[in-house]
Amino acid sequence: MVFRKPPDGGWGWVIVVVSFFTQFLCYGSPLAVGVLYLEWLDAFGEGKGKTAWVGSLANGIGLLASPVCSICVSSFGARPVAIFSGFMVAGGLMMSSFAPNIYFLYVSYGIVVGLGCGLLYTATVTITCQYFDKRRGLALGLISTGSSVGLFIYAALQRELIELYGLDGCLLIVGALSLNILACGSLMRPLESSSSPPPDKMCVDKVPDQYFVYHEKEKTVEENISILEKGYIDEKCVNNVPDCKQDSILNKNVLSSINVNEKDTYKKKVVEQTNFCKQLAKRKWQLYLTYWKETMVLFKNRVFSALFVAILLFDIGGFPPSLLMEDVARSANIGEDDYYMPLISIIGIMTTVGKLILGILADFKWVNTLYLYVTTLLMTGVALFAIPFAKSYFTLAMLSGILGFLTGNWSIFPYVTTKTVGIEKLTHAYGILMFFAGLGNSLGPPIVGWFYDWTQEYDTAFYFSGFCVLLGGFLLLLAALPCWNTCTNQSSKLPPNTYSYKVASNA
Repeated sequence: MVFRKPPDGGWGWVIVVVSFFTQFLCYGSPLAVGVLYLEWLDAFGEGKGKTAWVGSLANGIGLLASPVCSICVSSFGARPVAIFSGFMVAGGLMMSSFAPNIYFLYVSYGIVVGLGCGLLYTATVTITCQYFDKRRGLALGLISTGSSVGLFIYAALQRELIELYGLDGCLLIVGALSLNILACGSLMRPLESSSSPPPDKMCVDKVPDQYFVYHEKEKTVEENISILEKGYIDEKCVNNVPDCKQDSILNKNVLSSINVNEKDTYKKKVVEQTNFCKQLAKRKWQLYLTYWKETMVLFKNRVFSALFVAILLFDIGGFPPSLLMEDVARSANIGEDDYYMPLISIIGIMTTVGKLILGILADFKWVNTLYLYVTTLLMTGVALFAIPFAKSYFTLAMLSGILGFLTGNWSIFPYVTTKTVGIEKLTHAYGILMFFAGLGNSLGPPIVGWFYDWTQEYDTAFYFSGFCVLLGGFLLLLAALPCWNTCTNQSSKLPPNTYSYKVASNA
């Protein structure tokens, strides 16, 4: 599929606004699930590791399904996927209000809501990258702040709704708010393609229409013949009963001769259409084989291979604080009088600041986005090591702000991926990387919860989390140092007025 040059403005800013609100509405509750996590602990009486699976699935399952989400967006477009996913998120949240046990939440909140969020995230990132080139870092930073603002607002909103209407009422209201995603999705107008489509695609599109027209003609001939036959015979039978049988036999002979010719022509068309279907199926199969071959080629890039390891380890260690920080404060016996603001809200607002600042930095030519991303990983690992030493609200709030700011590196991750593999392979590569990110999101909080159930304290768990993030950062740094200048960026070889999304068309 060949798109015209991204406008870097115009309707693209509308895309940025609706993508912002889409991520705000879909990720607000899953990212602020730490508030619900405490309520589920008290309501179902399960262990921390077991209960943590709900929030980790909601944030990880959509990323695990990123390859499928990428194929859906490539095949159907961002707007239909966004509208369909809005129903999934809203329905999953409302279903969760009727959960009789923790296992029901695994499906309703973890899988349904999580998969809907994954589809929406892929749709918003893909369509934003199509509309922006020179300002892509700023645009991605702006839309990614939607989830952070949602985390900040939903943390306080869900707590207030729980106090007023209970846990079930809170989930119903939040689910109703998510229906606004439908309005946002309807405004995601796709970027117009170039006026000259590829010749092979034109041939493929024309053939089915021709067969369709022929089929309608055949149907019309048969219907007209049957109607004329019936009307003629009925009239003869009423006016002249003796001639009724003779005319009927004569009409049948005439019609049989007509049907013979029509059937021969029809059989030829059926054979041609069958051959066309076989050729089309063969072509699609070759496209899918090409898709998986290109997947294997991606892993030959050392930076890309290190990037998927780094994102996996980062999400294993860096995601648990946003889910468990409230319980960390409760385990540290911090009184409600010292609790000025939810720690999750602090993480959310600082993540917004981090995404904006890091997204703006990524647009500067003198900034190497890969090294910037590595720096955020190393600093995150150090901050995680410091959590066990925080015994007051002030220190926990400071660390929450630092971790939130560094988590804003999500805004530059698509930018890093684009620089590593090229814009034409962004959808393909990004789906693979998000799969490993989802795996880390799914495993991180339960591992930390199991550490607590085993040791009855969070110190060992956060030492483990910090080690994972530091290890991923060092591996990525080692892979990037010798070969960053040799990383392929095929987008520079394309004509100046077009961008070819080759993987999207193959999918």
